[in-house]
Amino acid sequence: MSLTAENNLIHVEGQPRVFNRIKVLAVLMVPLAMAVMAISSISVALPTIEHSIGASDASVQWMLSGYALAFGMVLVAAGRIGDALGRGSVWITGMAIFSLGSLACGLATSPMMLNLARLVQGLGAGVYNPQTTGMIQQYFKGQARAKAFSIFGLVISASVTAGPLLTGLIIRAAGPDIGWRASFIWTFPLGILGAALATRWFPFETERRRARARREGTARARRLDLDPLAIALLMAAVLCIMLPFILKTGVSFGLLAAAVPLLLLWVRWERSYKARGRQPMVDLALFRHRSFTHATAISGTQFLGSTSVLILAALFLQNGMGVSALATGLLGLPYAVVTAVTSLLTGRMALAKGRTIVIAGLSCMTVGVVGAAVTARLIETAHVRFWWLVLPLTLIGFGSGCMTGCNQTLSMSEIPSTEGGVAGGVKSTTERMATAVGNAVTTAIFYSMLSTGWAAALTGSYAAITVFIVVSTALAVFDRVTLGKGVPPAPDAA
Repeated sequence: MSLTAENNLIHVEGQPRVFNRIKVLAVLMVPLAMAVMAISSISVALPTIEHSIGASDASVQWMLSGYALAFGMVLVAAGRIGDALGRGSVWITGMAIFSLGSLACGLATSPMMLNLARLVQGLGAGVYNPQTTGMIQQYFKGQARAKAFSIFGLVISASVTAGPLLTGLIIRAAGPDIGWRASFIWTFPLGILGAALATRWFPFETERRRARARREGTARARRLDLDPLAIALLMAAVLCIMLPFILKTGVSFGLLAAAVPLLLLWVRWERSYKARGRQPMVDLALFRHRSFTHATAISGTQFLGSTSVLILAALFLQNGMGVSALATGLLGLPYAVVTAVTSLLTGRMALAKGRTIVIAGLSCMTVGVVGAAVTARLIETAHVRFWWLVLPLTLIGFGSGCMTGCNQTLSMSEIPSTEGGVAGGVKSTTERMATAVGNAVTTAIFYSMLSTGWAAALTGSYAAITVFIVVSTALAVFDRVTLGKGVPPAPDAA
């Protein structure tokens, strides 16, 4: 690719215009935060939504899960389309879809309208998110890329907690009837502004050159090969895997049986597609990059447990110990701050010591989860103040911060920039599926053990989380032993 980068500038060969990488990163990060907050903040607005427009239990479940389902289903396909058509254009398209979905959520007059709008929101976020990873991979090199991915981790970590707090403040300030609508609508003008800035700040020259080459090339070169059957097969497989764990109904669990043949058929199709000289949606050679495969396995296993830590702690404190929602939210604030700051600081060391930092982070998470279970027992039996729970939760946050930036950088260290979008989509889809499965398993353990006491239920679910994190740690140790501490800077590092 005819791009060079000096300091914070992007130079496109043959073009007089110079682009600023900081501006590109800023435009990418704000919508990334919006996508994460759209997942975490809806639970705070649900009581006022139910009162305002009325909703059955099934409707409420879809309000919570419809976004995550649509988001997870389109990630890989969107990454492939962005790699083929140009990431900037696809990013703007996804941003427009997300913004319109957010506006529709705020204007919804019935649960059905809101659920459909949430699906549109999730679709838009799933379209533009892989382009974020792909564009960082494309426009940042070496240490600059490590710093960009550390900011990526900071934004994700901060947004998980910021979403519920911001939504709570909006509802409190505007009142319940208007507040829940405003909690959706505020992202609409910000999304439109982001799309407008992208048209000015993104380097579209490479995309225009690619389109011109297709128009002027041979018939074979002109043909845009998006591998539609592979897109349909993989989306169906992801649906069959995620839906049972999101809805948690007996009937939907039958879909898991269909996921296996769908995945096998998808793999066989991709191999045959490539053998015929075509460009598959996912070139399975991607998984020969051991840094990518190992990092995806490590984060996927970690996501089986770690994403439900705060959810279960909130259930224990609010429903079991009678702690207010505000106090519970404040308890998670140090977790979010430490996670964000640690991700920023350690992500910059990923190239030199990334794998060692990942192991240290996972070890801290294990100690923190065990410590949280012990503290919960003391809160219930010895009447220790619940604020002591902030210490193990903060340690978990520190470990999570060590993981986020370093793992993302390591996962993309060997990936060609032309495959950055689809690689990011594969990794994100793995993590989304792991989140759905892990949340279902750990909350099922929690509720099944409630008869033995709230602390016992939390201990049982945290024991499962500990097992997942220990397995992830073992994978990280194997990765460190086989591949070394970090990755050497790329020859074209900027």
